[in-house]
Amino acid sequence: MGRSWRSVFVIAGWQTAASLCYYSIFAATAFVRDDFELSRTLVGVFLTAALLGYTLNLFPSGAAIDGFGERRAMVVSLFALAAATVGVSLAPTYAVLLGASVLLGGAYAAAMPASNKGILASAPRGRENLAMGVKQVGVTAGSGAASLVVTGVAAVLTWQMGFWVIAVVAGGYAVAFGAVYTGTGGSGELRFPDLAGLARDRAYLLLVGAGLFVGATIFSMLGYVILYVADVVGATAAAGGVVLAVTQATGSAGRVGAGSLADRLGGATGAATVSFVQLASAAVLFAVLAVGATTLVSAAVVFGALGLTVLGTTGVYYSCMGDLVGTEDVGAATAAGQTAINVGGLFAPPAVGFLADTVGYGVGWAALAALSACGAVLLWGVRREVSRAE
Repeated sequence: MGRSWRSVFVIAGWQTAASLCYYSIFAATAFVRDDFELSRTLVGVFLTAALLGYTLNLFPSGAAIDGFGERRAMVVSLFALAAATVGVSLAPTYAVLLGASVLLGGAYAAAMPASNKGILASAPRGRENLAMGVKQVGVTAGSGAASLVVTGVAAVLTWQMGFWVIAVVAGGYAVAFGAVYTGTGGSGELRFPDLAGLARDRAYLLLVGAGLFVGATIFSMLGYVILYVADVVGATAAAGGVVLAVTQATGSAGRVGAGSLADRLGGATGAATVSFVQLASAAVLFAVLAVGATTLVSAAVVFGALGLTVLGTTGVYYSCMGDLVGTEDVGAATAAGQTAINVGGLFAPPAVGFLADTVGYGVGWAALAALSACGAVLLWGVRREVSRAE
């Protein structure tokens, strides 16, 4: 399809459909807790199971994409996501639910390596950061739509029926995507990525390290928005779904705005600078949340601001990574960066749930404030390293 905004929007649509499936489980936390009689900690384990499957399949997916191109992986992945979404809705026990969650995460693993490779090949020259931000809007748009579909359908029928609606949408887009997107080629062979070469780049290592803290904050916040609104604010799960959707909407705005600003500042330095400001701001906002946002309006405002910062940083995070590595290594480099994000997400949500169960949400939010600050420090280091190289 060449370098054009049309290609960018087609890929962004695919990312939206994929995220609609994956993030459906975050929208269903309140219903899963009630149906399976779970503690907040076990809800966190449910979310972590999806991240485990996601993480385990990242490097195989990245290697396949670098070897054979992204188109085939994206079509297969979206069909697998639709099937796994149905699987989650049919789980009769908590153990089966965890297994279905692992499969859902594994199906989503190709999303970032494949879509990032496609964007870097498709974006108009000089607009790569903005294009990556537009593509990353697909994550927040898909997640926001999932929160509205799952909670909305649950208010009329059951939450499981919401998952079926999502699966139908994803399957339909997979067919359309396969018909219109041609994609890029690859090396023609399946090989293990050259991690040693990537590891020699200090800026890249610092960026991957920052990903640990980005993942810890993103997945923990998304996992407990609806539960916080229900438990502390005292509103319904549907109201919590609206707050989550607002958070995702501001996250979309943050990704586009951050990408545009990074393009103006220029290259990896611009992307690292914008990411640093966003994560440092998130540390302040989590601290505010720790003190208390106990009304629906105040909770929506704070979570909305966190959308601009925490959720808004991933677009420039990935475009910065693309600036640091060669085009032929984008799949592997993204897999490593996403692995770091996922590892942070593997441990943080259950820990925040445990803190909420034992000492209250305030301590959990305070912990996320500290983690955000640590990530901001590493992003400042990325900026310094890149500036020196330039």
